[in-house]
Amino acid sequence: MARTPTTSDPFSAIAEPKRRELIEAMVGKELTVSELVDITGWNQPMVSKHLNVLKQVELVSERKDGRFRVYSVNAEPLKPIQDWVIQFEHLWTNRMENLEGYLEKLQSTEVID
Repeated sequence: MARTPTTSDPFSAIAEPKRRELIEAMVGKELTVSELVDITGWNQPMVSKHLNVLKQVELVSERKDGRFRVYSVNAEPLKPIQDWVIQFEHLWTNRMENLEGYLEKLQSTEVID
């Protein structure tokens, strides 16, 4: 069975935990491959491989700074993911409210020694 390509869209690309970790490391800052190697503890080829996938789906941008390549997150392609996930927000909110009510009921019925 052939593997599903991970470079077709942002959903597929971020399904890989290592790529999510790279994105999280770069939020709000620009980092070189060497800096990402230091942060993650992975070897350089692994970091570069995952960065290339993220670049292909435009979740990461790259610019040259002297002899270094600097990477940063491009959050715009994540917007469809946010739009998809937000439809479930009411379910989570409802569950939390139900849990809160249940916990309050438990506390009110506890016997105090």
